[in-house]
Amino acid sequence: MASPKTLIGRVEKIHLPVLGVKYVPAKIDTGADFSAIWASRLVEKADGLHVVFFGKSSSFYSGEAVVFAKNEYEQTIISNSFGHRQKRYKIKLKVKVKGRQIISGFTLADRSQKLYPILLGRSILRGKFLVDVAKGSPMHLEEKDRKLEMIEELTLIGKAVKK
Repeated sequence: MASPKTLIGRVEKIHLPVLGVKYVPAKIDTGADFSAIWASRLVEKADGLHVVFFGKSSSFYSGEAVVFAKNEYEQTIISNSFGHRQKRYKIKLKVKVKGRQIISGFTLADRSQKLYPILLGRSILRGKFLVDVAKGSPMHLEEKDRKLEMIEELTLIGKAVKK
């Protein structure tokens, strides 16, 4: 018998044991095939891929590089909803979501302009979780502020275009 599915909201706080961080906010995105994590520096060397996770502005940033051996990463092509294609590195990470330990693939991306440093896509969710968007977000105030900033920016752009 299959294990029961765990109910999650549109944002969850997750744990990343290999990075030694807990309570990292992750956006749940059922429209995305793959999960993505913020990587601020990527350097491919003879011994493997050196990755610095998060950025200096993040409370989760350590500045320390995690090294993935040649057989622990690959390159893949990601397409966004607009059809824009991008080459990214993909790694496997152990994560803990709502008490469930999972090993899943993550693409490495610059998420510095995103509110959430991690995005969990269908590949990690399938068969394990049910998403209830009504559960809301533990970061609703930050989301509200971000939306207001975006509206202000669009208003300024609109005024500049009219001139």
